[in-house]
Amino acid sequence: MSRFRTAIAGTPARALLLLGVALILSGCSQPTTLQEIRDEGVLHVITRVAPSIYIEEEAGPTGYDYELAKLFAEELGVKLSVRVAGDNTEILSVLKKNYAHIGMAGLSRQTALSGEYHTVPTGIAAQSVLIYNRDVERPESLTDLAEKTVHVVADSNHEQRLSEAQSDTPELQWQVHPGLDAAGVLSRVESGEFRYAIISSNVLEMNQVFYPMVKEAFAIGAPRELAWFFPAEQDESLASAAENFLEKLRVNGSLAQISERFYGHLDRLNYVGARTFMHHVKSRLPKYEPLFREYAKEYNIDWRLLAAIGYQESHWRPNAVSPTGVRGLMMLTRNTASHIGINNRLDAEESIQGGAKYFRIVHEKIPERIPEPDRSWFALASYNVGFGHLEDARRLTESAGKDPDRWMDVKEFLPLLAQKEWYTKTRFGYARGNEPVAYVQNIRRYYDVLGRLHDPDTSPPAKKPQLVQMEGQNIKDTPPGGSGSQAGSELRAALPPELGMIPPTL
Repeated sequence: MSRFRTAIAGTPARALLLLGVALILSGCSQPTTLQEIRDEGVLHVITRVAPSIYIEEEAGPTGYDYELAKLFAEELGVKLSVRVAGDNTEILSVLKKNYAHIGMAGLSRQTALSGEYHTVPTGIAAQSVLIYNRDVERPESLTDLAEKTVHVVADSNHEQRLSEAQSDTPELQWQVHPGLDAAGVLSRVESGEFRYAIISSNVLEMNQVFYPMVKEAFAIGAPRELAWFFPAEQDESLASAAENFLEKLRVNGSLAQISERFYGHLDRLNYVGARTFMHHVKSRLPKYEPLFREYAKEYNIDWRLLAAIGYQESHWRPNAVSPTGVRGLMMLTRNTASHIGINNRLDAEESIQGGAKYFRIVHEKIPERIPEPDRSWFALASYNVGFGHLEDARRLTESAGKDPDRWMDVKEFLPLLAQKEWYTKTRFGYARGNEPVAYVQNIRRYYDVLGRLHDPDTSPPAKKPQLVQMEGQNIKDTPPGGSGSQAGSELRAALPPELGMIPPTL
């Protein structure tokens, strides 16, 4: 007889009963979802492609929800596995079958889904907005849409909104498009195929510049926080861990910083500015794209960022001249041009080379401990207002108990440099501190658009343009912006009186 059987034979009945119960309980107990993930070493996420959620770029995946999921996986000590679905219908179906741990669909928690999924809010609030083509009459309310078709994507927040509104407007009707995403709906409103549609406000903010014929009429309902979805078959251990993790990010400011990275610059292009920019992308950028690519590669800069700087400075006009004396496509001052070896600021190639070289010099002065993309935003602010003034603003930020290494904090304090009660306490004194904030935000918006229109490859196309004019020529051309100084004297830039508007000459 084995030792185990011998031990049982000599055990009192009560002890045997307790032992049996213990064995049954230990055999039946299941690890929590969180423990299963840690045991496997993988967090499985399903999502869809959208700029607000998940996109693939040359440097790798990114997107607001993706960045949060990546940090959450790191917090759990596991790998992140991402499956890309075609639409929300597929995401919800996969979750219902418990084939993924988290679904990132850009949805808010809906009453219709109550009990079907666990949800955890992610810090972004959005609401349904009614959009329409500019060529049709603007509706003032849902009542104006009676007997008119409103178009929506499938498995969105908007269907529920419309169902709720139908009690007050029985004639309200809508069409669901399972095969379309929000971009597909926007493109059809842009073309006039759809007169009216409903999309999420955050999606409209990210895509408005690409669809200038699309207008927002009104919001439907109050903003709701977007959420991650978890299968109902899971226990709540993973959802609770995610909720605690996101709360930690909220408390330490990381959540706001990630939100600022993806959403903080989206208000920089109005209708006129957006249409003009897209026109210039087609008509002007091709002339200078080879040069932007070539010198961006030489100075290790994303060419699309360099091109965005050039657009902010001159709207890609090589003969631009400002009343303050800065000139050329990159709007260099005479001192800056001399410092970096540029002889003719009105020569497009020299100007772009000079702008790339100077930005690299400025960028290298920003402390290496500051991670991207904030380091580049600081470099742009320094390029505009001068490194000394930027340091003054960072000191003010730190003295107020905020983080001087975060752009979202420092941009609150830069405008104070124009106020006597603040600039008298700084080393470099007065500066028009609102300008670098607007300057950086504008460039971020242009860069964002160029990043979605063009690949990041830095190998230049074949042919360079020969667009050269002599330094001394008297060319009357008022630019929308400018730059400023070199390492010894502050680099300054004159911005347009109405940011986002266009120069009088297209």
